[in-house]
Amino acid sequence: MWAGTGKGGVGVMGLCCAVAGCDPVGQTGQESPDRSAVQYGKIETRLLDNELVSFAVTLENGDTAAVEDYARCAAAQYTLIRGYGFTRHVRTLVDERGGIWSADAVYTVSPALPEGARTIDAEVTVADCRLRGIPTV
Repeated sequence: MWAGTGKGGVGVMGLCCAVAGCDPVGQTGQESPDRSAVQYGKIETRLLDNELVSFAVTLENGDTAAVEDYARCAAAQYTLIRGYGFTRHVRTLVDERGGIWSADAVYTVSPALPEGARTIDAEVTVADCRLRGIPTV
């Protein structure tokens, strides 16, 4: 289900926690999965416009936060590959079916710090992804 749209979605409280950066453990009665058990799948990148990029990622044994992190890591690495330093999150749609989590995320990429509250320093983010064992493109 898409996050917040019914059974299997994170709901309003989970969405608020995701925005605030907290873990909504206890909201569904389930604990977050063991991050070492996450099996990262595909990353598909699609250029929507010169500085607007879509990332489709999948993983198993995860949760909403894990698949969103995977998409963010892919976006950060792609930004560096393009020779840019920053990315900005536009939106992410999350789905879970049969234990396979997927995210369709859209980011802007830019050489200078973009306006907005969801800006990401690509170099710092890629380093963090490596420390956390999250693959990138």
